[in-house]
Amino acid sequence: MTDWRPHLARALRLAARGRARVAPNPMVGAVVVRDGAVIGEGWHRRAGGAHAEVEALARAGPAARGATLCVTLEPCNHQGRTPPCTDALLAAGVARVVACHRDPNPAVAGGGFARLREAGVEVVSGLLVEEAVRLNLRFLVPAVLGRPLVTLKWAMSLDGKIATAGGDSRWISSPPGRRWALGLREEHDAILVGSGTVLADDPRLDRRLGRARGPILRVVLDRRLRLPPGARLLAVEGPVLVYTAAGPPAGPRRELAARGAEVVELAEVEPRAVLADLARRGVGSLLVEGGGEVAAAFVAAGLYDQVAALVAPLLVAGRQAPGPLGGPGGGSLAEAPRLEAFTVRRRGPDRVLTALRAGCSRELSSSVAGS
Repeated sequence: MTDWRPHLARALRLAARGRARVAPNPMVGAVVVRDGAVIGEGWHRRAGGAHAEVEALARAGPAARGATLCVTLEPCNHQGRTPPCTDALLAAGVARVVACHRDPNPAVAGGGFARLREAGVEVVSGLLVEEAVRLNLRFLVPAVLGRPLVTLKWAMSLDGKIATAGGDSRWISSPPGRRWALGLREEHDAILVGSGTVLADDPRLDRRLGRARGPILRVVLDRRLRLPPGARLLAVEGPVLVYTAAGPPAGPRRELAARGAEVVELAEVEPRAVLADLARRGVGSLLVEGGGEVAAAFVAAGLYDQVAALVAPLLVAGRQAPGPLGGPGGGSLAEAPRLEAFTVRRRGPDRVLTALRAGCSRELSSSVAGS
Protein backbone atom coordinates (compact mmCIF):
# COMPACT_ATOMS: atom_id res chain seq x y z
CA MET A 1 0.00 0.00 0.00
CA THR A 2 1.37 3.41 -0.98
CA ASP A 3 2.43 5.71 1.83
CA TRP A 4 1.12 9.12 0.77
CA ARG A 5 2.49 10.99 3.79
CA PRO A 6 5.79 12.10 2.18
CA HIS A 7 3.86 13.67 -0.68
CA LEU A 8 1.44 15.34 1.72
CA ALA A 9 4.42 16.65 3.71
CA ARG A 10 5.73 18.18 0.49
CA ALA A 11 2.30 19.70 -0.16
CA LEU A 12 2.29 21.22 3.34
CA ARG A 13 5.67 22.83 2.71
CA LEU A 14 4.36 24.26 -0.55
CA ALA A 15 1.22 25.55 1.16
CA ALA A 16 3.28 27.51 3.70
CA ARG A 17 4.68 29.67 0.87
CA GLY A 18 1.34 31.47 0.68
CA ARG A 19 1.41 32.40 4.36
CA ALA A 20 1.23 36.19 4.00
CA ARG A 21 -1.11 36.57 1.02
CA VAL A 22 -3.97 34.07 1.08
CA ALA A 23 -6.11 35.26 4.03
CA PRO A 24 -9.02 34.84 4.54
CA ASN A 25 -8.48 31.68 2.50
CA PRO A 26 -6.53 28.71 3.84
CA MET A 27 -2.97 27.89 2.84
CA VAL A 28 -3.16 24.92 0.47
CA GLY A 29 -0.52 22.91 -1.35
CA ALA A 30 -0.93 20.08 -3.86
CA VAL A 31 1.24 17.58 -5.73
CA VAL A 32 0.28 15.25 -8.59
CA VAL A 33 1.87 11.81 -8.30
CA ARG A 34 2.17 9.16 -10.99
CA ASP A 35 4.02 5.85 -10.52
CA GLY A 36 5.59 7.22 -7.34
CA ALA A 37 7.01 10.36 -8.99
CA VAL A 38 5.79 13.95 -8.66
CA ILE A 39 4.72 15.24 -12.07
CA GLY A 40 3.16 18.54 -10.99
CA GLU A 41 2.86 20.71 -7.92
CA GLY A 42 1.39 24.02 -6.83
CA TRP A 43 0.15 26.14 -3.98
CA HIS A 44 -2.43 28.84 -3.39
CA ARG A 45 -0.38 32.00 -3.85
CA ARG A 46 -2.90 34.75 -3.08
CA ALA A 47 -6.57 35.27 -2.27
CA GLY A 48 -8.51 35.39 -5.52
CA GLY A 49 -5.79 33.54 -7.42
CA ALA A 50 -5.67 29.98 -8.73
CA HIS A 51 -6.09 27.27 -6.13
CA ALA A 52 -3.30 24.80 -5.44
CA GLU A 53 -5.05 21.92 -7.20
CA VAL A 54 -5.53 23.89 -10.42
CA GLU A 55 -1.90 25.01 -10.44
CA ALA A 56 -0.60 21.48 -9.82
CA LEU A 57 -2.83 20.00 -12.54
CA ALA A 58 -1.70 22.62 -15.03
CA ARG A 59 1.92 21.71 -14.41
CA ALA A 60 1.20 18.00 -14.71
CA GLY A 61 -0.68 18.45 -17.99
CA PRO A 62 -2.21 15.40 -19.73
CA ALA A 63 -0.14 13.07 -17.51
CA ALA A 64 -2.55 13.88 -14.64
CA ARG A 65 -5.12 11.47 -16.15
CA GLY A 66 -5.17 8.39 -13.95
CA ALA A 67 -2.75 9.95 -11.43
CA THR A 68 -3.13 10.77 -7.73
CA LEU A 69 -3.48 14.30 -6.38
CA CYS A 70 -2.20 14.81 -2.82
CA VAL A 71 -3.63 17.99 -1.29
CA THR A 72 -3.57 19.49 2.19
CA LEU A 73 -7.30 20.33 2.32
CA GLU A 74 -10.52 18.97 0.85
CA PRO A 75 -11.00 20.40 -2.68
CA CYS A 76 -13.75 22.99 -2.94
CA ASN A 77 -17.01 22.20 -4.70
CA HIS A 78 -18.52 25.67 -4.99
CA GLN A 79 -18.13 28.76 -7.12
CA GLY A 80 -16.27 31.49 -5.26
CA ARG A 81 -13.79 33.92 -6.78
CA THR A 82 -12.56 30.90 -8.74
CA PRO A 83 -14.42 27.85 -10.19
CA PRO A 84 -14.80 24.64 -8.15
CA CYS A 85 -11.61 22.60 -7.86
CA THR A 86 -13.64 19.40 -8.11
CA ASP A 87 -14.54 20.37 -11.69
CA ALA A 88 -10.86 20.76 -12.55
CA LEU A 89 -10.00 17.41 -10.95
CA LEU A 90 -12.73 15.55 -12.83
CA ALA A 91 -11.82 17.24 -16.12
CA ALA A 92 -8.18 16.24 -15.62
CA GLY A 93 -9.21 12.64 -15.00
CA VAL A 94 -7.35 12.00 -11.74
CA ALA A 95 -8.01 8.57 -10.30
CA ARG A 96 -7.42 9.34 -6.63
CA VAL A 97 -7.40 12.33 -4.27
CA VAL A 98 -5.50 12.10 -0.98
CA ALA A 99 -6.21 14.96 1.46
CA CYS A 100 -5.20 15.74 5.02
CA HIS A 101 -8.65 16.69 6.25
CA ARG A 102 -12.12 18.02 5.54
CA ASP A 103 -12.78 21.72 4.94
CA PRO A 104 -15.03 23.11 7.74
CA ASN A 105 -16.29 25.92 5.50
CA PRO A 106 -20.09 25.33 5.26
CA ALA A 107 -19.83 25.89 1.50
CA VAL A 108 -17.58 22.79 1.29
CA ALA A 109 -17.85 20.66 4.49
CA GLY A 110 -17.53 17.25 2.86
CA GLY A 111 -19.23 18.27 -0.39
CA GLY A 112 -15.95 18.19 -2.30
CA PHE A 113 -15.18 14.64 -1.18
CA ALA A 114 -18.75 13.54 -1.93
CA ARG A 115 -18.69 14.97 -5.45
CA LEU A 116 -15.44 13.18 -6.24
CA ARG A 117 -16.64 9.84 -4.88
CA GLU A 118 -19.90 10.11 -6.83
CA ALA A 119 -17.83 10.52 -9.99
CA GLY A 120 -15.79 7.39 -9.22
CA VAL A 121 -12.66 9.07 -7.85
CA GLU A 122 -11.09 7.29 -4.89
CA VAL A 123 -10.82 9.62 -1.87
CA VAL A 124 -8.41 9.09 1.02
CA SER A 125 -8.25 11.48 3.98
CA GLY A 126 -7.06 11.65 7.57
CA LEU A 127 -3.27 11.72 7.03
CA LEU A 128 -1.03 14.36 8.70
CA VAL A 129 -4.15 15.98 10.14
CA GLU A 130 -2.46 17.70 13.09
CA GLU A 131 0.35 19.04 10.90
CA ALA A 132 -2.21 20.47 8.47
CA VAL A 133 -4.29 21.93 11.29
CA ARG A 134 -1.28 23.71 12.80
CA LEU A 135 -0.41 25.19 9.43
CA ASN A 136 -3.90 26.62 8.96
CA LEU A 137 -4.83 27.86 12.42
CA ARG A 138 -5.68 31.28 10.95
CA PHE A 139 -8.35 29.65 8.77
CA LEU A 140 -9.60 26.90 11.07
CA VAL A 141 -10.03 28.81 14.35
CA PRO A 142 -12.56 31.28 12.86
CA ALA A 143 -14.31 28.49 10.96
CA VAL A 144 -14.57 26.10 13.91
CA LEU A 145 -14.56 28.35 17.00
CA GLY A 146 -16.30 31.39 15.52
CA ARG A 147 -13.69 33.93 16.62
CA PRO A 148 -10.33 35.20 15.37
CA LEU A 149 -7.17 33.21 15.92
CA VAL A 150 -5.32 34.83 18.84
CA THR A 151 -1.52 34.84 18.99
CA LEU A 152 0.15 36.18 22.13
CA LYS A 153 3.56 37.61 21.29
CA TRP A 154 6.29 39.13 23.42
CA ALA A 155 10.06 39.61 23.59
CA MET A 156 11.80 39.04 26.90
CA SER A 157 15.20 38.59 28.51
CA LEU A 158 16.44 35.20 29.63
CA ASP A 159 15.22 35.99 33.14
CA GLY A 160 11.70 36.72 31.87
CA LYS A 161 11.59 40.53 31.76
CA ILE A 162 10.04 42.59 28.97
CA ALA A 163 11.54 45.87 30.18
CA THR A 164 13.70 47.30 32.93
CA ALA A 165 12.20 48.64 36.14
CA GLY A 166 12.46 52.09 34.54
CA GLY A 167 10.48 50.99 31.47
CA ASP A 168 13.36 50.67 28.98
CA SER A 169 12.55 47.93 26.45
CA ARG A 170 14.38 49.03 23.29
CA TRP A 171 15.81 46.80 22.29
CA ILE A 172 15.57 43.49 24.08
CA SER A 173 15.59 41.62 20.77
CA SER A 174 18.30 41.65 18.11
CA PRO A 175 17.71 42.94 14.53
CA PRO A 176 16.97 39.40 13.27
CA GLY A 177 14.58 38.96 16.19
CA ARG A 178 12.80 42.19 15.39
CA ARG A 179 12.43 41.12 11.77
CA TRP A 180 10.80 37.90 12.97
CA ALA A 181 8.35 39.98 15.02
CA LEU A 182 7.55 42.16 11.99
CA GLY A 183 6.94 38.97 10.02
CA LEU A 184 4.13 38.06 12.41
CA ARG A 185 2.36 41.27 11.48
CA GLU A 186 2.39 40.20 7.84
CA GLU A 187 0.57 36.99 8.81
CA HIS A 188 -2.22 38.46 10.96
CA ASP A 189 -5.23 40.60 10.07
CA ALA A 190 -5.02 42.79 13.17
CA ILE A 191 -2.62 43.74 15.97
CA LEU A 192 -3.74 44.69 19.49
CA VAL A 193 -2.17 46.58 22.38
CA GLY A 194 -3.39 48.34 25.50
CA SER A 195 -3.38 52.11 25.85
CA GLY A 196 -0.54 51.82 28.39
CA THR A 197 1.74 50.43 25.68
CA VAL A 198 0.86 53.32 23.37
CA LEU A 199 1.54 55.88 26.11
CA ALA A 200 4.84 54.24 27.09
CA ASP A 201 6.30 53.32 23.68
CA ASP A 202 4.31 55.31 21.07
CA PRO A 203 4.53 52.42 18.55
CA ARG A 204 3.49 52.54 14.90
CA LEU A 205 2.17 48.95 14.86
CA ASP A 206 2.39 48.82 11.08
CA ARG A 207 3.56 46.36 8.46
CA ARG A 208 6.98 47.06 6.99
CA LEU A 209 8.15 43.97 5.10
CA GLY A 210 5.87 44.25 2.08
CA ARG A 211 4.75 40.62 2.11
CA ALA A 212 1.03 41.09 2.82
CA ARG A 213 -1.36 43.17 0.79
CA GLY A 214 -2.52 46.36 2.47
CA PRO A 215 -2.13 47.69 6.00
CA ILE A 216 -2.88 45.81 9.19
CA LEU A 217 -5.80 46.80 11.44
CA ARG A 218 -4.41 48.42 14.62
CA VAL A 219 -6.53 47.81 17.74
CA VAL A 220 -6.14 49.65 21.05
CA LEU A 221 -7.90 48.76 24.29
CA ASP A 222 -8.49 52.10 25.99
CA ARG A 223 -11.17 52.08 28.71
CA ARG A 224 -10.58 55.72 29.70
CA LEU A 225 -9.86 56.97 26.17
CA ARG A 226 -6.33 58.11 26.97
CA LEU A 227 -4.95 57.60 23.46
CA PRO A 228 -3.35 60.93 22.44
CA PRO A 229 -4.37 62.36 19.04
CA GLY A 230 -0.66 62.81 18.32
CA ALA A 231 0.15 59.08 18.69
CA ARG A 232 2.36 57.79 15.87
CA LEU A 233 -0.01 54.96 15.00
CA LEU A 234 -2.61 57.56 14.00
CA ALA A 235 -0.16 59.11 11.54
CA VAL A 236 0.46 55.83 9.70
CA GLU A 237 -1.77 54.70 6.84
CA GLY A 238 -4.32 52.09 7.79
CA PRO A 239 -7.35 51.60 10.01
CA VAL A 240 -7.27 52.11 13.78
CA LEU A 241 -9.95 50.72 16.10
CA VAL A 242 -10.20 51.92 19.69
CA TYR A 243 -12.32 49.99 22.19
CA THR A 244 -13.46 52.03 25.15
CA ALA A 245 -15.97 51.81 27.99
CA ALA A 246 -19.49 53.15 27.58
CA GLY A 247 -19.93 56.92 27.67
CA PRO A 248 -16.43 58.14 26.70
CA PRO A 249 -15.72 61.87 26.90
CA ALA A 250 -16.98 63.63 23.79
CA GLY A 251 -13.86 65.76 23.32
CA PRO A 252 -11.28 62.93 23.07
CA ARG A 253 -13.65 60.92 20.93
CA ARG A 254 -14.00 63.75 18.42
CA GLU A 255 -10.23 64.28 18.36
CA LEU A 256 -9.54 60.62 17.66
CA ALA A 257 -12.24 60.48 15.00
CA ALA A 258 -10.66 63.52 13.34
CA ARG A 259 -7.39 61.54 13.12
CA GLY A 260 -9.18 58.64 11.41
CA ALA A 261 -9.69 56.30 14.36
CA GLU A 262 -12.96 54.46 14.93
CA VAL A 263 -14.02 54.51 18.58
CA VAL A 264 -16.24 51.62 19.67
CA GLU A 265 -18.01 51.55 23.03
CA LEU A 266 -18.29 48.23 24.84
CA ALA A 267 -20.16 47.48 28.03
CA GLU A 268 -16.90 45.95 29.21
CA VAL A 269 -13.54 46.17 27.47
CA GLU A 270 -12.56 42.53 27.82
CA PRO A 271 -11.30 39.81 25.43
CA ARG A 272 -14.58 38.04 24.70
CA ALA A 273 -16.43 41.22 23.72
CA VAL A 274 -13.48 42.46 21.67
CA LEU A 275 -13.13 39.18 19.78
CA ALA A 276 -16.85 39.05 19.11
CA ASP A 277 -16.79 42.51 17.56
CA LEU A 278 -13.67 41.72 15.52
CA ALA A 279 -15.29 38.53 14.23
CA ARG A 280 -18.30 40.55 13.06
CA ARG A 281 -15.86 42.75 11.14
CA GLY A 282 -14.36 39.75 9.36
CA VAL A 283 -11.07 39.71 11.26
CA GLY A 284 -9.70 36.18 11.18
CA SER A 285 -6.46 36.53 13.12
CA LEU A 286 -5.27 38.80 15.92
CA LEU A 287 -1.72 39.40 17.15
CA VAL A 288 -1.70 40.54 20.79
CA GLU A 289 1.53 42.47 21.38
CA GLY A 290 1.09 44.12 24.73
CA GLY A 291 1.30 44.80 27.46
CA GLY A 292 1.39 42.31 30.28
CA GLU A 293 -2.05 43.06 31.69
CA VAL A 294 -3.67 42.74 28.27
CA ALA A 295 -1.96 39.43 27.54
CA ALA A 296 -2.89 38.13 30.98
CA ALA A 297 -6.55 38.97 30.35
CA PHE A 298 -6.60 36.79 27.23
CA VAL A 299 -4.86 33.96 29.11
CA ALA A 300 -7.26 34.19 32.05
CA ALA A 301 -10.22 34.03 29.68
CA GLY A 302 -8.74 31.07 27.81
CA LEU A 303 -9.12 33.07 24.60
CA TYR A 304 -5.79 32.46 22.91
CA ASP A 305 -4.50 29.78 20.57
CA GLN A 306 -0.75 30.15 20.32
CA VAL A 307 2.11 31.84 22.10
CA ALA A 308 5.17 33.24 20.31
CA ALA A 309 7.91 34.41 22.66
CA LEU A 310 11.33 35.71 21.73
CA VAL A 311 14.01 35.12 24.37
CA ALA A 312 17.12 37.29 24.23
CA PRO A 313 20.47 36.35 25.82
CA LEU A 314 20.55 39.08 28.44
CA LEU A 315 19.63 39.43 32.11
CA VAL A 316 17.60 42.43 33.23
CA ALA A 317 16.86 41.58 36.90
CA GLY A 318 14.94 43.80 39.32
CA ARG A 319 11.80 43.06 41.32
CA GLN A 320 9.97 45.92 39.64
CA ALA A 321 10.96 44.93 36.10
CA PRO A 322 7.78 43.65 34.38
CA GLY A 323 7.29 40.19 32.94
CA PRO A 324 5.20 39.29 29.88
CA LEU A 325 2.09 38.38 31.89
CA GLY A 326 0.58 40.54 34.61
CA GLY A 327 -2.68 40.01 36.42
CA PRO A 328 -3.23 38.16 39.69
CA GLY A 329 -2.26 34.76 38.31
CA GLY A 330 -3.32 31.40 39.70
CA GLY A 331 -2.89 30.06 43.19
CA SER A 332 -1.19 26.81 42.22
CA LEU A 333 0.69 25.19 39.36
CA ALA A 334 -2.24 22.86 38.86
CA GLU A 335 -4.26 25.92 37.77
CA ALA A 336 -1.60 27.16 35.32
CA PRO A 337 -2.63 26.92 31.65
CA ARG A 338 -0.64 24.29 29.79
CA LEU A 339 0.90 24.55 26.33
CA GLU A 340 1.76 21.93 23.70
CA ALA A 341 3.50 21.54 20.34
CA PHE A 342 6.52 23.42 21.71
CA THR A 343 9.15 24.51 19.16
CA VAL A 344 12.42 26.45 19.33
CA ARG A 345 13.98 28.39 16.45
CA ARG A 346 17.01 30.63 16.19
CA ARG A 347 16.89 34.25 15.04
CA GLY A 348 20.37 35.71 15.31
CA PRO A 349 21.43 35.48 18.96
CA ASP A 350 17.79 35.18 20.08
CA ARG A 351 15.59 32.11 20.41
CA VAL A 352 11.96 32.07 19.32
CA LEU A 353 9.73 29.79 21.38
CA THR A 354 6.29 28.90 20.05
CA ALA A 355 3.57 26.69 21.49
CA LEU A 356 -0.16 26.05 21.22
CA ARG A 357 -2.77 26.27 23.93
CA ALA A 358 -3.18 22.76 25.30
CA GLY A 359 -6.07 21.06 23.50
CA CYS A 360 -6.21 23.58 20.65
CA SER A 361 -4.86 21.24 17.98
CA ARG A 362 -6.96 18.31 19.19
CA GLU A 363 -10.13 20.42 19.30
CA LEU A 364 -9.68 21.58 15.72
CA SER A 365 -8.49 18.20 14.41
CA SER A 366 -11.56 16.43 15.77
CA SER A 367 -13.78 18.91 13.92
CA VAL A 368 -12.19 18.40 10.51
CA ALA A 369 -10.89 14.82 10.52
CA GLY A 370 -14.03 13.30 9.01
CA SER A 371 -14.39 12.67 5.31
